[in-house]
Amino acid sequence: MTRQGTFARGAALLAVVVLAGCDGTGARPGADAKPTAGASSGTSPLDNPEGTRPGLGALTTDRERADAREIIGALTTKGRGPRTGYDRDEFGYAWMDTADGVPLARNGCDTRNDVLARDGHDLTHRSGSDCVVVRMTLHDPYTGTTIEWRKQEAAEVQIDHVVPLSYSWQMGAARWDDAKRRRLANDPLNLLPVEGRANSAKGDSGPASWLPPHKRVRCSYAVRFAQVATAYELPVTVADKRAMLRQCGG
Repeated sequence: MTRQGTFARGAALLAVVVLAGCDGTGARPGADAKPTAGASSGTSPLDNPEGTRPGLGALTTDRERADAREIIGALTTKGRGPRTGYDRDEFGYAWMDTADGVPLARNGCDTRNDVLARDGHDLTHRSGSDCVVVRMTLHDPYTGTTIEWRKQEAAEVQIDHVVPLSYSWQMGAARWDDAKRRRLANDPLNLLPVEGRANSAKGDSGPASWLPPHKRVRCSYAVRFAQVATAYELPVTVADKRAMLRQCGG
């Protein structure tokens, strides 16, 4: 399945909002983190339906919030199923470069380093490599801080699956084939480098149970969650859908 096929059902709606242009829990900033001045850094999710552009910018205008509510409102709902049988390996080995059908696949660089390079600034690569990032500056959308990251302290920045893999398993991915699960696990639309403690605090929570501590990006986070769910035809729980709408003024 290609990315074009994955987006087929939501394509018309996403095309409209791209032309238009929302806006915890508390993880604390790391030792090398400092507040980011001004509006959140990153690309509006309304302008980033493929997930190939960096960051997660805040949605703040009435028009943006209305478009966000339209995307979220189109989601289907169901109850969260059992976690029985879930294992991370059901989604392929971590950060594989061979998950066909998603951007950045088979480019000679693993998924983790692809998204670090996508979102990081002032990158330094390992000597002799144009792939492995060993130093960068990250404007973390979840905490609103800037992190000066070094590979020696790798856990300070973790890659979040916006729609957690366990959540997807409980909402239908248990019945998918291996290829579709590998796509979800390595799709840049579903991946954000963020402050490690924030990612750990989130776990496999949906939006009704966890939202980014940085309030300005909560609507954007809800949109990104909805974009992934739409692309993979995943339902969300009723509570999660209501929480997502609330972040965008619904």
